[in-house]
Amino acid sequence: MQRRSFLSLTAAAAGVSALSALPVRAQTAPNAARAASPGGVLTVEATTDNDGRPMYSVHRQGRTVVEASKLGFLLTDAPALERGLRLTATQPVAFDETWEQPWGERRLIRNHYNEFRVTYAETGGLARRFDVVFRLYDDGLGFRYEFPEQPGLTTARIGSELTEFNLAENGEALWCPAWEWNREEYLYNRTPIDAVANAQTPMTVKSRSGLHVSIHEAACVDYAGMNLRRSEGTKFRAQLTPGLTNAAVVRTLPFNTPWRTLQIADTGAGLIESGLILNLNEPNKLGDVSWFKPMKYVGVWWEMHLELKSWNSGPKHGATTENAIKHIDFAAKHGFGGVLVEGWNKGWDGQWFANGSDFSFTEAYPDFDIEAVCAHARSKGVQLIGHHETGGNAFVYEPQLEAAMALYERLGVHSVKTGYVADAGGARVAGPDGKVAMTWHESQAMAQHHMKVVEVAARHKVAVNAHEPFKDTGLRRTYPNIISREGQRGMEYSAWGNPGNPPEHESNLVFTRLLAGPMDYTPGIFGMETRSPGGVQTTWAKQLALYVVIYSPIQMAADLLVNYETNPGPFQFIKDVPVDWEETRVLAAELGDHVVIARKERGGDVWALGAITDEHPRVLTAALSFLDPGRTYRAEIYRDGPDADYRGKRESIVIEQKTVTSADVLTLALAPGGGQAIRFVPTGRGRRGQ
Repeated sequence: MQRRSFLSLTAAAAGVSALSALPVRAQTAPNAARAASPGGVLTVEATTDNDGRPMYSVHRQGRTVVEASKLGFLLTDAPALERGLRLTATQPVAFDETWEQPWGERRLIRNHYNEFRVTYAETGGLARRFDVVFRLYDDGLGFRYEFPEQPGLTTARIGSELTEFNLAENGEALWCPAWEWNREEYLYNRTPIDAVANAQTPMTVKSRSGLHVSIHEAACVDYAGMNLRRSEGTKFRAQLTPGLTNAAVVRTLPFNTPWRTLQIADTGAGLIESGLILNLNEPNKLGDVSWFKPMKYVGVWWEMHLELKSWNSGPKHGATTENAIKHIDFAAKHGFGGVLVEGWNKGWDGQWFANGSDFSFTEAYPDFDIEAVCAHARSKGVQLIGHHETGGNAFVYEPQLEAAMALYERLGVHSVKTGYVADAGGARVAGPDGKVAMTWHESQAMAQHHMKVVEVAARHKVAVNAHEPFKDTGLRRTYPNIISREGQRGMEYSAWGNPGNPPEHESNLVFTRLLAGPMDYTPGIFGMETRSPGGVQTTWAKQLALYVVIYSPIQMAADLLVNYETNPGPFQFIKDVPVDWEETRVLAAELGDHVVIARKERGGDVWALGAITDEHPRVLTAALSFLDPGRTYRAEIYRDGPDADYRGKRESIVIEQKTVTSADVLTLALAPGGGQAIRFVPTGRGRRGQ
């Protein structure tokens, strides 16, 4: 990627409402450079030690958050870039803009930071150099390495990064293990920070003094994904996903690495409300993406997980013309925008798992008439949602991409769910010799593959919802047709998992996986007895609350249609709840325990509130000060019944209404594994909601 000047970057930003590029006072020494965030909350110091090793540290309001931590690289074909370096730095520059998302958790996002560039140059020998660019926000920071063109270094073959995160204080960590066979789909551990092993990102910690920190990355393009390895105490080192050779990353200069990010806040709510990951990505490169509309959808899906239907052909085949039309008619009747149909295309018979060699992405099984199904959907005002399961075989998928996306464009299919079901290290790509090679799901090769899918899809006006994906690093700002993804244990584990998702799982997601971006979690299950021991370990009210708590612009009503038809009361909330938001407020949040979130629908005046808890019952309060003063609202409440419990009376729910104003404070009684969902509809002055 060509490095642009800072001022040209600001000029290219979309939706700028305020912009400045002013010098910011910095303190410097011969071997140090220091700058602060716009409000002076955070300070970063870049230094070298006595051996010329590059280091950085982070301080917040006078207290150290990250102690001196190494920077640098080990290369596979040249001496390491780690010592004998001299530091020079530019004066920091301020930047302030407000940009608009085409869809999102909030419409407007302020991007306000101070940036400074530190150059580390070798003092002898090869005379190589690299820059480290820091962007400081009041709620966190990002830094990345930039390699400019230079004599003696044309291609960087990076074996590993030396980047460290040396946390200054012990405390509690919420983390998911890395380098295991099942990719990202593991339950979260809650341990002392100094008991973490190898962790995926985001990893979130709460220090003993109460400070919340989440470590992740942003704008990962043509680079290996980063995990964290605890080296000693509370010190972590970046661990890059292996590549196709002994180098994790091979790049021709000039290029930038992804941003290494630290979201830092006094509270869990501060982490959830942060826009840091999105802000560190470049502005929209696609222009108008109004061809994608945020929507709720139903699908031929849950019945396969319950083994009532099958993906493969035969007497139990789920993706038949008849079954698809049944779902389309249901969607049209109840106001859903889309219908997902999995298993429509040839290739599901035999050993498709972790193979994918037989998949066709343009040929349907004989009992599925894709032309007729799409025509029927269009006549009903509903879209078919495409599906491309690859078995992790990008080698087979890529040559079919253009034809597959062109087919969807012709049929009026504007979104596709992709899948990469294969064990970790078992994805297939084209190797350096053009032959098939095995790789990890978050290798540089798979980062390149996912970007190719997104770019081809965009040309054909198709949005992508990837499962078994490369992690989310905020690229939806740059490529808004990246609408959602999986990337953790979704609701399907409650269908057949052993164990299934425990009652704290969704609360854990809010403070970890969901800090990275939208998740296609597929909530809305009313049939609580499944193949999984213990069934679905939530109450009905929590299933409804998940539509507000777990953000995605494409939300599935995942259950069997019969369970909605026979339970119209709670189903009404799923029908009514928006999926695209004007603004988001976090009313209460405790790491891994509970959260209360309120969101206002985009283009209207209706608010929705979702509250969830873990296995413990809780009584929380929600001040309604987010509502417009001077207006009355009808609160449509879906709460746990007095005997509700994820271990037994999961279906116990109370549906009621009351009149409220912004001056009211609601008491939210949550059952074990429970929740509460509320819709606030204006009834007084200036009503626009329905």
